[in-house]
Amino acid sequence: MSRNFSDTGSRKEHVKVTSEAKPGFLERLSETSGGMLIGLVTFLLSFYVLFTNEGRALRTAKSLDEGLSLVIPLDNIHSVSQQNEGRLVHLAGALSTSKPLFDPSYGVSIQAVKLKRNVEMYQWVEYEESTKKDTEWKSEVVNSRNFDREIGHKNPSAMAVESFTAVSPNVQVGSFVLSKGLVDKIDDFKQLSLSNLEDPHADVTRGGDYFYHSENPRRPEVGDLRVSFFYAGLSGDDPHLGSADKVTVIARQRGDQLVPYHTKSGDVLHILYPGDLSAEAAHNGVCLQEVFQKEHESNTMKTWALRAAGWLAMFVGISLMTRIFYTLVDWFPVVRDLVNIGLKAFAFCVASSLSLLTISVGWLFHRPLWALLIALLSVVPVVVAKSRVPPKKQQ
Repeated sequence: MSRNFSDTGSRKEHVKVTSEAKPGFLERLSETSGGMLIGLVTFLLSFYVLFTNEGRALRTAKSLDEGLSLVIPLDNIHSVSQQNEGRLVHLAGALSTSKPLFDPSYGVSIQAVKLKRNVEMYQWVEYEESTKKDTEWKSEVVNSRNFDREIGHKNPSAMAVESFTAVSPNVQVGSFVLSKGLVDKIDDFKQLSLSNLEDPHADVTRGGDYFYHSENPRRPEVGDLRVSFFYAGLSGDDPHLGSADKVTVIARQRGDQLVPYHTKSGDVLHILYPGDLSAEAAHNGVCLQEVFQKEHESNTMKTWALRAAGWLAMFVGISLMTRIFYTLVDWFPVVRDLVNIGLKAFAFCVASSLSLLTISVGWLFHRPLWALLIALLSVVPVVVAKSRVPPKKQQ
């Protein structure tokens, strides 16, 4: 026993021990009432998510089909043809910017679309599960006032150096200028190697791909900083990083600018993918179809994700609204467990049926036959649940 106590004391750890009184029946009933209100809001929100998601999915699919039928591949990206004014165009080429991005504080310069400075501070971190504390590099300030015990584990309230992202004001592919929406899609950041740079200041030391504000980077102290850099969209040939990144763009031509294209279905097309998806294959439509196929796949994944989120919100909402029945029989363990299983099964069946029914309503004005089939499918969970109920014995 004495050895265990001495070990615990040497670790400089502490454990928070709390005791709470078991809530009474009225208190649990009050909490259940609040949960019912939250459940009702979640239940109603699920209808909105499911219904609007179907309309969005169909609108996006129609817009992509419309875009594929109208898009014009550009053979020459270095000249602007007035014949394509206002039309949906497809082009691919290397990124270019007017001037390099520069961070004078550290002497970092790169010809790219985006340059991100990431600053981390060595700080105390408390783990919620055990209230244990350790030191880590974190890019956000950890408020040590929220610790169970701040004494001896205090973090600075701010960083002396801030993170930021610089974006080139003028990004082009050939003679065409990309809109802000297209530039925002260039977000494939890669860490910049600092091996060819010198220490910018006497109090800053370079170690690997980091600049350290520390007396000893190998043994940092709380409050020390380290700075790293990331870039996205290399826009010029670099002897260390290689040639400029290429992108494929589908957007509306407005003068020498590439801007969003508004489809008849009410959606917007302004697509950007990394890599050259045109080249020779674009003449027979192979790579062009590949771009639109990727967009269709992305739309399908988003649709199913929102369907799952809508169903889950409905299931949780129904479970919270029916929780009161569980609370009423909480004093009877056997009955409580049976009621809990029954309520979960009820929530599952009702959520499944109502979700399918809501989805069918979303399809009603677009594809009535599919809407009818999905509406019929919504009855299946109820029929299956009813078939599992044992019939009453005849008297």
